[in-house]
Amino acid sequence: AGGSSSSDSPERDGLASYLWQRRALIGELTLQHLGLCGAGLGLGLLVAIPLGLWLERGSSQLAEGTIRLIGTSQTIPSLALLGFLIPFLGVGVVPAVVALWLYSIFPILRNTYSGLRDASPAAVEAATALGMTPRQVLTRVRLPLAVPTIMAGVRTAAVITVGTATLAAFIGAGGLGVPIIAGVQLVDGRQILSGAIPAALLALSVDALLGLVERQLRPRSL
Repeated sequence: AGGSSSSDSPERDGLASYLWQRRALIGELTLQHLGLCGAGLGLGLLVAIPLGLWLERGSSQLAEGTIRLIGTSQTIPSLALLGFLIPFLGVGVVPAVVALWLYSIFPILRNTYSGLRDASPAAVEAATALGMTPRQVLTRVRLPLAVPTIMAGVRTAAVITVGTATLAAFIGAGGLGVPIIAGVQLVDGRQILSGAIPAALLALSVDALLGLVERQLRPRSL
């Protein structure tokens, strides 16, 4: 048992030392990764939430059909989507952000629509009986009640975006996929982990941060 423990220690120390030596590069790549994810997720929010509000006001058949159509973007492999965008947008940051944007729309849209549609009917009826206009009911009752569901979609989209952004390195967009791809090519496990570990920690951190935002936005009555 003692021999096994001593043989494992250098490997752990080797990885820790490797990560420490490359901390500046990892930090730079993490910021690049965060920038790509933030841009893609931000654009997704700008499109998905207003679209969800609009669809909820129309027919359910139109809404479901639109959401399902947009949901087909989730079935396209990430590398295939990036490859499809290259002839139109070239390589680098722009096609990467567009791909992340397309992947982020569906979960936010689905949850925005569902959250508004399923907002407490009793609360909506009471607000209407008190004389609130449809706009007031939306902004003061339905949207606040839908916040937990909407934020669940945002958190899902954020985690998907952080994971998918590692593939952006294939088209020269940078990010934490750079050491992963280089490590695969060189069959270097430490280099792969120098990108994979920060990416996983980034996904967990973003999800935790959005959880705090959700708690701040959630109505106290919930």
